[in-house]
Amino acid sequence: MGKKKLDADKILEIKTLRSNGYSLPEISRKLNIPKTTVFNYVQGVKILPEFIELWKMKRLGSRYLKNLKEQKAFEEAIELIDELSIKEIMLFIAALYWGEGSKKDFGLSNTDPDLIKVFINGLRKVFNVEEERLRISIRIFEDMDREECLNFWSKVVGVPKDKFINVNVLYGKKKGKLQYGMCRVRVTKGGDLLKQIKAINKAFIQAIASVV
Repeated sequence: MGKKKLDADKILEIKTLRSNGYSLPEISRKLNIPKTTVFNYVQGVKILPEFIELWKMKRLGSRYLKNLKEQKAFEEAIELIDELSIKEIMLFIAALYWGEGSKKDFGLSNTDPDLIKVFINGLRKVFNVEEERLRISIRIFEDMDREECLNFWSKVVGVPKDKFINVNVLYGKKKGKLQYGMCRVRVTKGGDLLKQIKAINKAFIQAIASVV
């Protein structure tokens, strides 16, 4: 989509307000123009020296409010999940597998270390998967440091790097987007576990469908 077309006077008004230290939301509210449109027209507009301090204060205030809201949301979330039951953890792990897991053998791949850590710890502590059944591998690109990636994922999954079964190096450069590549967690002889996870998800779908 292109920029919303405005007349010259309106564009000048946007740029003047911006140079006077107005934020994007302020300009949007004052002129009743979408923030995305305002953003398009303030590119390259410099804040006048006499309004720089005011603009910085607004930015700091906005960041402070954002941090307060995030902290409040986190505190509410902590109260919500205060003591998770085994059943709740099972449901969460099953949901992760539903979205990210393999459909044939029991394995899950992802670039998010928190997701991988939650998943593998759930397998250990809730589904009682023994360490010897876990198979860890990583997929990286040629511009990534192999040892750095191995050390990183080893800490995440709690498995010595010499126990990783494979490091698959792909052609291309992705370090700017994927700093440590992708980790795959697989469970040997995981057919029964896969059936259990699928059954949990199927039962969950039926339960939700009956109340919606």
